[in-house]
Amino acid sequence: MGWPYVGETTQLYSSKNPNVFFARKRNKYGPIFKTHILGCPCVMVSSPEAAKFVLVTQAHLFKPTFPASKERMLGPQAIFFQQGDYHAHLRRLVSRAFSPEAIRGSVPAIEAIALRSLGSWEDLQVNTFQEMKTLETDPSVGVVAQYALNVALLSIFGEEEMQYIEELKQCYLTLEKGYNSMPVNLPGTLFHKAMKARKRLGAIVAHIISARRERERGSDLLGSFMDGREALTDDQIADNAIGVIFAARDTTASVLTWMVKFLGDNPAVLKAVTEEHAEIAREKALSGEPLSWADTRRMRMTGRVIQETMRVASILSFTFREAVEDVEYQGETSINFARARALVVCGSAAPYCAVPLGVQQCAACLPAHELARKGRAPNRTGIDQLELATHLDSLSSVRAGYLIPKGWKVLPLFRNIHHNPDHFPSPEKFDPSRFEVAPKPNTFMPFGNGTHSCPGNELAKLEMLVLCHHLATKYRWSTSKSESGVQFGPFALPINGLPMTFTRKDKNKA
Repeated sequence: MGWPYVGETTQLYSSKNPNVFFARKRNKYGPIFKTHILGCPCVMVSSPEAAKFVLVTQAHLFKPTFPASKERMLGPQAIFFQQGDYHAHLRRLVSRAFSPEAIRGSVPAIEAIALRSLGSWEDLQVNTFQEMKTLETDPSVGVVAQYALNVALLSIFGEEEMQYIEELKQCYLTLEKGYNSMPVNLPGTLFHKAMKARKRLGAIVAHIISARRERERGSDLLGSFMDGREALTDDQIADNAIGVIFAARDTTASVLTWMVKFLGDNPAVLKAVTEEHAEIAREKALSGEPLSWADTRRMRMTGRVIQETMRVASILSFTFREAVEDVEYQGETSINFARARALVVCGSAAPYCAVPLGVQQCAACLPAHELARKGRAPNRTGIDQLELATHLDSLSSVRAGYLIPKGWKVLPLFRNIHHNPDHFPSPEKFDPSRFEVAPKPNTFMPFGNGTHSCPGNELAKLEMLVLCHHLATKYRWSTSKSESGVQFGPFALPINGLPMTFTRKDKNKA
């Protein structure tokens, strides 16, 4: 569990390869184990079955959880923080606006944003994702993040609200700078500046809502929220619009950054992607038409590249849930009885433990079960060790049991699942061909799973396809040698950034 309060936070977040931390814990304790990070006792689950239990089949027992300061910053009525009927209502509205039917007409507008963004890359070195986010006024940086932000704003507010876009962006970027700051609301602090920017963001969105009421609602997300039959208040609309900006920007920008890296590192894959897009580009040149939804459906190789990028990078390494009551989970794997017998006799914890539940709730195990509820492992004073050891020897099959106490954080480990060699052989290798066959259920969850999975996943994939089309057909790029590894920002990013220089292909022909 690590040091008091700090726990194992440093070991996790300072690791250049978080897979090492997760693999070490899994190898030592099994697919479910306890730790302490970010000031909270946590249970990490790294098997597809356990993740499904938390996120899908028993999702009502685990609520989404965020620090209170982050709820204040994004808006307490945003979809991320909700459960039950209100969450289902919001999800229906967001899904309606971001469904394939709703976004298929946005391809030309997204393409225009991509072309404007790429124009600022030419013959310049774009260095580090963090600089891309913070130096937004310099056209030589910020292009990936700004592309994702511009597409998000288009999808939420539509093209008719473009006069508000620059102020929205400036306020949002101030908010983002304070997102991971200490929640000290004193003048001059990042948090104070962020909360002022959040107040201004709310005022701008309220003004847009008022103007939108004077004309046709539209099919964007704001129009979906303002549907008179849905009865959302202006505050609810503002909280959710700002929340969606937050969700859409960093995640997509992170995947795009990794995709550029992986394509540059794998020339054969880049060649196949370029050939796929070159055929579409030739047809577009002859017709003089912009990209269409139908064109993006033909980008099958690129789709597999995006899937493999999301698997290898696993930018969302885990998600947070909180147990709303004591939860018992019977693991999907059998106990190693010889090891279990030895551990119980010596008074140690159960072999694969979150908080040890014991083995089965039978007469021999009940004392251990009761001690587990109090957060203590079985010991000689709490149980007849010889009786339990004899009982274990008599069993032919039993599943490991776990008790997750109320209030503990539960973290499904998407990264660990995505890098499990049982599901993805040679998991560190970038190999898009593995997605020629659909992965097994619950082994690939780049957008989460269950009722809280990302409702904007189709839009995210669409903007990646459009940007990749013009990157592959119009540009060459090279990356500077840099230290390999992963950093959290808070999403997984290439360590020390990814310095890149982009050159138009047609310049070499001149």
